Formats: sequence, C-alpha cells, structure tokens
Amino acid sequence: MLELDTLDIKTIREDFPILKREVNGKPLVYLDNGATTQKPKAVIDAILNYYTDMNSNVHRGVHYLSQISTDAFEVTRRKVQEFINAKHDYEIIITKGTTESINLVASCYGQKFISEGDEVIISAMEHHSNIVPWQMLCEAKGATLKVIPMSEAGELDMDVYKSYLNHRTKIVSVNYVSNALGTINPVREIIRLAHENNTPVLLDAAQAVQHIKIDVQELDVDFLVFSGHKMYGPTGVGVLYGKEEWLNKMPPYQGGGDMIKDVTFEKTTYNELPFKFEAGTPNIEAGIALNAAIDYINELGIDNIKKYEDDLLAYATERLLEIDGLRIIGTAKEKSSVISFVVDGTHPYDIGVLLDKLGIAVRTGHHCAQPVMEQFHIPGTVRASLAVYNTKDEVDALVAGVKRAVAMLV
Repeated sequence: MLELDTLDIKTIREDFPILKREVNGKPLVYLDNGATTQKPKAVIDAILNYYTDMNSNVHRGVHYLSQISTDAFEVTRRKVQEFINAKHDYEIIITKGTTESINLVASCYGQKFISEGDEVIISAMEHHSNIVPWQMLCEAKGATLKVIPMSEAGELDMDVYKSYLNHRTKIVSVNYVSNALGTINPVREIIRLAHENNTPVLLDAAQAVQHIKIDVQELDVDFLVFSGHKMYGPTGVGVLYGKEEWLNKMPPYQGGGDMIKDVTFEKTTYNELPFKFEAGTPNIEAGIALNAAIDYINELGIDNIKKYEDDLLAYATERLLEIDGLRIIGTAKEKSSVISFVVDGTHPYDIGVLLDKLGIAVRTGHHCAQPVMEQFHIPGTVRASLAVYNTKDEVDALVAGVKRAVAMLV
C-alpha cells in the first residue's frame, strides 16, 4: 500500500485506458462514477486472462481448467472477506450486485421472519433498490414500511428513527452513503440503536465501499451489500455479507445447481454456506476480476483514496458555488464523493446534454431516488460523482462547462 499523501494521480490515470479517449472531439471528463467507475487495466487483463487461459465452469469439474477457475473464484471470496474484515469466508455470498443482494435478504429473511403486523424501517434517501424489495415484501406479508425522514440538508432525523423502533420492528435497511446526495449516514448509531431493540440491520454500501474503509465486525452490521462495478471492478458481480447466524437461519433464495447437497424427487437437502445462496453458474470472469479490483484499491490504500477524494469534493463544492443561481442538493456535514445540484432557470437534462457536447460525463435525473427529488420539489439534479482518477483540472472543466451551459439556457 502506498503511504498517505503519496498518490500520483497522473500515474493512476494511466492505469485506466478509457480516460485517454475523446468524446465529441474533447478529452473525456468522466464524472459519473456513482453510476459506474471506469476499469483499470489490471481488471481488464483479469477478464481477458480468464477467457484465454482458464475458461471453465466452477465448483463442478475435476479437470484442470475447472480446478484453476474454481481456485481463482474462491480467492476473490477470501479477498472480499479480508477487505471488509468478515469473520468467515463463507459469510461472503457472491451475487450479481447490490440489487440482487438486497432482494435476496428481503426474500429469504422476509420469508422466515416477517409476518402480518410487523414493521420494516428504511430511510427517505434510499435508492429504489432499497425501497421496492421491502415494499413488495410488506405487501405480500401485510407488514408496514416505515421511512426515516430527512432534513433539508439531507441528514436523517435520528429522533424519529429512535421512536420507530419497537417490538414489531423486524429489520432496518439503510444506505451507508446516499447515491443522490452524498450524505454519509451515522451507521454506527443506526446499528447500535437497532441492536438494542434486537433488530438486525442491512447496510447498502454500494456508494461507500470504494471510498470508506469498512470493517463489518467493528460495525457489528448483520448484512452488508455492494457492487463490483462501482469499485473499479466488472459489472454483473456483487457481494452480500451476512452474519453466519442469520444466513444459516434463512431459507435459500433460488433452487438449482450449487445450492444443493442431495436431490431426490421426495426431498432436497441444501448445501452449506456460502453455496446455499449461490444457485447456478455465477458470472465467473467478473467474480475473478473483482479480485483484481480489490487488489488495486488495496495498493492505493483506501485511506489515501478517501483523503484525496474528500479534498477534491471540497474543491468542487467551492468552485461550483461560484456559479450564480446554482444550488447544491444535499449539504450534510458528512459527505462523500457526490455533488448534486440544480441551477435556477434550467432543467438538469439540458445542462447534462450540453456538458456532453464538451466531453463531460455527468448523470442527470432522479438517480433512481425519486422520493428524494419529491422532498426537494425538483424533477432531478445534475450529479457529478468523483473517483480517485479525477482531478482539479476536470473540476475546473465542469465549472466552465456549467457556466457555458447556463449562459446558453437562461
């Protein structure tokens, strides 16, 4: 790992081939990292290496290629275990991504532990993937979904949260970092209060794991989910961490290969952890390449990444506020990597289209967080989301581009 303050961003940018390309005749300025990060050559090479040197199904074959593919896939599981400091490697379930991980818990935990009259708590700043599965569960079970409100700054009302916790509360599911606002939630307090009520907690860490060091044992969180493609890894792979005691109590998610031990037409015996929740052939190359992404983050050092990105976020916030009529949506004291904003007299989509003409990639719209936009009475925002390869020069290009777009639109 590199020592703190030693990140060489110019060298880091050389690791990402796509950053060399142009868009609309302009150098690419990629500020849509909250949607997906770009991939370093090490990850791209890992995918290529899988298909050229070891392509085979995993956990099934006795032949050489199957064995080396399986070994490589399982190395990733152990690497994830170390990365988030899980107690056991079998507490790491490989999924398609955050959305599938949340759906797995909502389905399996909900099937076993949620009944009519029970309550599920989420927050007002959740992504749709941490709203809809719980709505579906509550509708199916006759349970109630309770939503922690947030302030105009984009901070959760913890007094209301405390008041929600009672004997009917069966699970709390909240994001660590808001994808729409960048708010870092007080997750330790959320977990502590829930556990005082004997209630498990799921943390959506899709926007946190690439920016903030996570130790699931220190957090004492019951479930934690994230996606590979938001942490410099491939699409189609993600992680569900669950405490062994909960995973053992939950029924399987899907039926099929790998999740079974014995099958007869009369009865099926399910496999042990983690395979109990991993039915069917996984996205093998993505699972193997996730190992390379974690290695890349570890080499840079997550603390180094956080410090650099925090400094860049502060710079971007200061520069954007120079623009007349620009209002940042989400001004929590604790933020990470995301700036969402609107400009008086403009629509976010129009600004996004004009920025694209300048080679600047941002996200516009509701960011799959429509209730957030409803609270602020806006149709959406322009969202610039940062990664370790972004620079102050790119922030300056964004500011100049927004000024130019506003001059054309207002």
